[in-house]
Amino acid sequence: MNSYLIKAATIVNEGQQIVADVLIKDGFIAKIGQNLSAPDATEINAEGQYLLPGMIDDQVHFREPGLTHKADIFTESMAAVAGGITSFMEMPNTVPNTLTQDLLADKYKIAAETSLANYSFYMGASNDNIEEVLKTDAKNICGIKVFMGSSTGNMLVDNEKTLENIFSKAPILVATHCEDEATIRHNLAEFKAKYKDELTIEMHPLIRSAEACYKSSSLAVELAKRYQTRLHILHISTAKEIALFDNSIPLKDKRITAEACIHHLWFSNKDYAAKGNFIKWNPAVKTEDDQKGILAGVLNDNIDVIATDHAPHTLEEKNQPYAQAPSGGPLVQHALPALLEMHLQGKISLEKIVEKTAHNLAICFDIENRGFIREGYWADLVLVDLKDSWKVTKLNNFYKCGWSPFDGDTFQASVTHTFVSGNLAYQKGRFTTDQIGKRLTFAR
Repeated sequence: MNSYLIKAATIVNEGQQIVADVLIKDGFIAKIGQNLSAPDATEINAEGQYLLPGMIDDQVHFREPGLTHKADIFTESMAAVAGGITSFMEMPNTVPNTLTQDLLADKYKIAAETSLANYSFYMGASNDNIEEVLKTDAKNICGIKVFMGSSTGNMLVDNEKTLENIFSKAPILVATHCEDEATIRHNLAEFKAKYKDELTIEMHPLIRSAEACYKSSSLAVELAKRYQTRLHILHISTAKEIALFDNSIPLKDKRITAEACIHHLWFSNKDYAAKGNFIKWNPAVKTEDDQKGILAGVLNDNIDVIATDHAPHTLEEKNQPYAQAPSGGPLVQHALPALLEMHLQGKISLEKIVEKTAHNLAICFDIENRGFIREGYWADLVLVDLKDSWKVTKLNNFYKCGWSPFDGDTFQASVTHTFVSGNLAYQKGRFTTDQIGKRLTFAR
């Protein structure tokens, strides 16, 4: 493996910024200091650039196996490293659903051959696979995913006894999608009765309402408190939900944590007129008050991490009428640039971005030797230039689906280099594809 010496970078790490050199050797951060020299290392002049820990994305849908016309692990991991994401945790609603340990192992085999980023995969829960769930290896699997709201296949867990079983017996972190299905069905029936087949995207956050989210999140929190479950609630989409989460104790001591996603921080229901189905997600993008409330929750530490919920669909699928168009969109390449744009707008500090996209992921999931710029840690690093503007187009995205909800937008900052476990996986539009990312392991 090549050695690299990053010179004179402004390192953003653990709440501070320092200008220093970083030596990468044998996949790890070998030395951090001033005026380092390493004759055998490839030198990178990073003067004026910022060096961040690579973003760890705890929620992606890379669509393999079974849905590879939309995406696959190779293409989406390539887009991820282009966007400064060095590790991902992928969801179980592929085809077939990842509901057995054998199917989970199959996904790891694919990633071990094709993923340019470091990887982990969730074990899926259903109403009838508790025995398989309980076999999950806490050291080598990121968590168990429970859809307490609409999903594909057999993954909607709406049986109260099953939920109690999972929450009381889960050997590791339980990550939940929280939307109350009964509320959504009731809302949908009312809108269909009133508007017949004339439903529009603007109705999406009213059908998949704030009440549906809060009711389900409240239930998850109540169950977790009852059974002392290690609970992580994904993609918080309402201001009201923020009060469910504690910011009075250190993250390492929390049993209940929460995630915000890029689209809920960036978009509001005012954007449906211009973006249409291309910002149709579950949970829905809601009001500006919700958008502001989620950012406030991130800044005051009620919400612990920021992720993408990257979930691509084809243009043909998204261009269908609202009721037929699937929810979800591609985000991994543009998540960090969007956060850097928010920083340049004065909404969030670089230190807070690093905390919510790297440090806190390592703490939340007990990830071994990643998420920080420390000597002896894996070299998962990202160099960014805050003065290198670029316009998002279909010609410069790497998603297999070929589009982005940010198409036409201009970002002032760019990712110039991404190191994955010491490998220079991405450099200014070019990829190194002969080295594969590593499987994440967990100190549990």
